Amino acid sequence: MDIEALLTELLNARGPGGQEDEVRAICLRELKEVCDDTHIDSAGNVVGVIRACGARDPDTAIRVMAHLDEIAMIVKNVRDNGTLEVLALGGAQPISFGVCPVDILGDEKCLPGVLSYGSMHNSGRTSNERDVLAGNVQWKDVYIVTRKAKVELEQDGVRPGTRVVLSQHWRKPFYVHDCVAAHFLDDRAPLTAVIHCAWLLQAQKKALQQDVWFVLTTLEEESNAGALYAASRLPGETTVAVEVGPVLEEYGTELSVNPIINTGDQKGYYSRPVVQALIAATRRAGYAPQSALLVDFASDASAVLSTGIDAQAGCIAIPTENTHGFEMVLLDGISACAATLVEYLTSPASGGPDGKKE
Repeated sequence: MDIEALLTELLNARGPGGQEDEVRAICLRELKEVCDDTHIDSAGNVVGVIRACGARDPDTAIRVMAHLDEIAMIVKNVRDNGTLEVLALGGAQPISFGVCPVDILGDEKCLPGVLSYGSMHNSGRTSNERDVLAGNVQWKDVYIVTRKAKVELEQDGVRPGTRVVLSQHWRKPFYVHDCVAAHFLDDRAPLTAVIHCAWLLQAQKKALQQDVWFVLTTLEEESNAGALYAASRLPGETTVAVEVGPVLEEYGTELSVNPIINTGDQKGYYSRPVVQALIAATRRAGYAPQSALLVDFASDASAVLSTGIDAQAGCIAIPTENTHGFEMVLLDGISACAATLVEYLTSPASGGPDGKKE
């Protein structure tokens, strides 16, 4: 499969939490090509399965999760002059977007707008003006200019609860030497890696000892609701989340092809056998694992594990600069993640330092 083409298509698709239709359609199309069965569940997750040959215990199934949604905004209030007050949808901050073009996803149509903080040519007389001058912009300082009357916006289905996303005008990938940079590589790069893994795994299906469920989840950035719904209904007792991993000195991580194996985050510590198996799989795939304890982080897998739905969980991440901003990853980092997942899924019990079963 063409990783770069798929990633570009996914980046251009808009997918705020609870309204991931554009991203969902692409992922369903791709998984249908290689999975034995695919469907969209009642929560809006894309679900596909590659079944092991021969007899198998359903409890040994492994769920691989990556999320469909992106950080975005949600309308809090429509002012009388037609400007919109917005709040974060997911882990967004105003600095994540800057002053920029946005798409307002009304019930009837998609409208253009501009995310604004107000003019920098101000005297600092109000608290909002002082925030802007100090570079300490908060959501209370932010508004969206629509140039439409309130009644027109109502007719277009723009109201409190309407999603607002970064415009497609600013979603094109930008290449920096061996890296691709863009907004929303979280979680479009992991989605690409998971789909690539499914393509590779179908060719090695005979090596599977258990079924593999690919679950592309809704609402991860807000509540992990999609993952919790799927994990409580699908077979298996192990979930592995595929994520972007922050490149920071405090975590000892670097921007490279080498996957980050997350050992724990703010929801708890990942299961030691799964962590060991992912580390071993990384080495078998020919890469050097970057083990990291990502304190200010969470994933679908840690949410599922912390609620007691799953017996075991792990997380593999693609090293990413500027997470929740204008992110950067190596295209080869996506391939490395997919190759590591295939090694893990075809031999999940091999957790020793040399890749042999302990």
